[in-house]
Amino acid sequence: MGKETNLFETILVPVDFSPCSDEAFRVACQMARLSGATLLVLHVIDTSALAAFNRLGLLAVPSDATPQRRRLRHHARLKVRQLLESKVAMDVKITRLIVEGAPFVEIAKIARTGDIDLVVIGSYGGRSGSVDKIFFGSTAEKVVRTAGCPVLTVPLATSATQQKATR
Repeated sequence: MGKETNLFETILVPVDFSPCSDEAFRVACQMARLSGATLLVLHVIDTSALAAFNRLGLLAVPSDATPQRRRLRHHARLKVRQLLESKVAMDVKITRLIVEGAPFVEIAKIARTGDIDLVVIGSYGGRSGSVDKIFFGSTAEKVVRTAGCPVLTVPLATSATQQKATR
């Protein structure tokens, strides 16, 4: 017929280093490996959390925000590097990006402007029990509504023994 193309060329996987995010990263790596896609690993440093810490007086002085941002960025780079060096990531072409802002806004912005074919995201993250989720919905839910491309939400995997029992 014509030139054969891959189903996905670029897969975006946002990570927050929660267990559910780790599972989404594992699934995204498998999909990228199978489809020959490039994986874009994105971590968003949630600046609204920093602003809340400042308002609550949890930062010693407001000027602590800049060093705190630097520490968060450094920590994110280390955690992303651990993901990239893991067994799961072997034989996958991966690029990484660390940005600051509101997680769902930044994820959707990159999904819409970054030539992304698929977003693979954990169905809930590190702050899944927060009041924000109760009143405003989860980050994954907001990404599904705003990404402009297909979104695969990945739940936290059940244990291997539970998986075998259900087969």
